[in-house]
Amino acid sequence: MTSAEKARLRRGAYLLPSLFTIGNVLLGFYAVVLGLRGRFEVAALLVFAAGVLDNLDGKIARLTGTESEFGREFDSLADVLTFGAAPAWLAYHWGLSEYGRAGWLVPVFYVVCCATRLARFNVQTAVADYRWFVGLPAPAAAGGIASFLFFAPDKDWRLWSQGALFAALVGIGVLMVSTFRYPSFKQLDLRRRWSYRAFLPIAAGLLTIVYWPTAFFLVVAIVYITWSPLAWLVGRLFRRRKEPVS
Repeated sequence: MTSAEKARLRRGAYLLPSLFTIGNVLLGFYAVVLGLRGRFEVAALLVFAAGVLDNLDGKIARLTGTESEFGREFDSLADVLTFGAAPAWLAYHWGLSEYGRAGWLVPVFYVVCCATRLARFNVQTAVADYRWFVGLPAPAAAGGIASFLFFAPDKDWRLWSQGALFAALVGIGVLMVSTFRYPSFKQLDLRRRWSYRAFLPIAAGLLTIVYWPTAFFLVVAIVYITWSPLAWLVGRLFRRRKEPVS
């Protein structure tokens, strides 16, 4: 292989992660288009798919040794659209517009929190512990909103569901800019041997995906989003009980 061919191959390797990021942007934009057409369940699935691409572009960049400042900034800008603006707009168009001014201020609050979360992630990359995310990651936040839209409660539950989605945008926005630590799963090694005990929850998850996928995504989102705050609260209560009474 000539030096010119090696140079072209190297340029192609640098382009590959950015192609996944472009796919991320495309899915986020098309999710908004589907929201305009009232197809919120499909739009939510596109947000989930964008989360997969967002995870893959970083892995590919690390595997090919093509990580760069450009790629990091490009990825964050894409995430603001796909995991910030798109879920907020879908939530507004789905039903929060009926709340008047508060109906658009809360989605804007969510978008601002998402952008802040991503900016903080970029400046903390050099000192980050890759086992954890500081604050709820933006793809997980968007997944929480998308899972609610995918669950699509019946119209009889409209008043309840609107209030729940309104509160979810506020709570998830706050968790994104919080200092709660969330597991990143970046150190998860799928090649290592797993205990047979892992078969039962995996099988249960697969069956739930097949027979009740809307509930599966909603439950997974709720568990992950609330895991760190609940663990912090339980830890504080446990320490308080162990403190000696003066």
